[in-house]
Amino acid sequence: MFDTDTTCGKAVGRRTGPHVLVLLLLLAILGIPNASAATPPQPSPAAAAATDAAARWGDRRLDEVSFLTTHNAFTNYEDSRWSSVNQSESVRAQLEGGVRGLSLDTHWYERSTWLCVISFGSDCYPSDVYLCHGDCKTFAGATYALPRQSFHGTMQTVVDFLAAHPQEVVTVFLEDYVSSEQLRQSLGRVRGVDELLFRPDEWGVRQQGWPKVADLVTAGKRLLLFSDRSDREHLGVMYDKSWTVSNYWSLGDLGDDLACVTRWPDVPLDRQEPGFRRLFTMSHHRNVPTVLTAALDNGAKLRDRIAGQCRTATGGRAPNFVSVDFHRLSDGSGHSPASIVAELNTTPVRAHDTTR
Repeated sequence: MFDTDTTCGKAVGRRTGPHVLVLLLLLAILGIPNASAATPPQPSPAAAAATDAAARWGDRRLDEVSFLTTHNAFTNYEDSRWSSVNQSESVRAQLEGGVRGLSLDTHWYERSTWLCVISFGSDCYPSDVYLCHGDCKTFAGATYALPRQSFHGTMQTVVDFLAAHPQEVVTVFLEDYVSSEQLRQSLGRVRGVDELLFRPDEWGVRQQGWPKVADLVTAGKRLLLFSDRSDREHLGVMYDKSWTVSNYWSLGDLGDDLACVTRWPDVPLDRQEPGFRRLFTMSHHRNVPTVLTAALDNGAKLRDRIAGQCRTATGGRAPNFVSVDFHRLSDGSGHSPASIVAELNTTPVRAHDTTR
């Protein structure tokens, strides 16, 4: 059918013959793809997730990244009617705004018929674990707020956020006043929490150190829980005194106590252990939060304190969690808690880490 020719195309045409053309025509009619036009193989979802995680987090381990953290994240103007707050936005808005660490106070509330009656039905809540800033029955708006904020409801907000943002990691710190059984029952009502919860024992953290953040993301273990109680690690809730170092939380009434001293006298900030390095939680807030004082504290003062006092006290490392009040406020210096954390995460690890 085709004449012989020295060109590659015509030579191939002569070799194929009419029967090959008929076959190709049938393939086209039947809709069967031609092998020569086959779609390149696509990466598996797992491989794509790993690639995205590596692009987002690089090679940094968990103890080599910094996270913006909100002190008393639950006391805000949007989630409930608090008279005194540490944050302006709801927990969900904080997460959407870049916060990746939340501190919460858990308390057990026993249902009170009396409160239900005198509140004309507005405070008829069942016994459960709630977020209170002191006793859950004493002063509405001060030690608790209405509507009451359940722990499992707030944790569901965190889990739902993580489900919608598959590259993100969130850490929750509990100032814990409930029993391990009460906490277990409350966590058991949070849909999807087990799949996300990171358990350091399963990763051999004590022996091998913290994993890369990208590996946590790829494995889907993107929620870390810490408590100041030691009897709930079987729930996947880490005892913070065993896994972290932490500075004393207060800047003082005047905001001038910038010394970076340990919260626990028996756990120095520069503590080193074979094969394992604790995460560093840095608190930077006053005894009584106000919008004005937070704005004064959250800019250049925070940046200078990290670079000076806290880096010296920890042996040269940056904080993994930077905890502040009113996280969006700053002093007009051009530095904010979010920008300072971003700066820490773009600084080469070796430049600010001498404890490895």
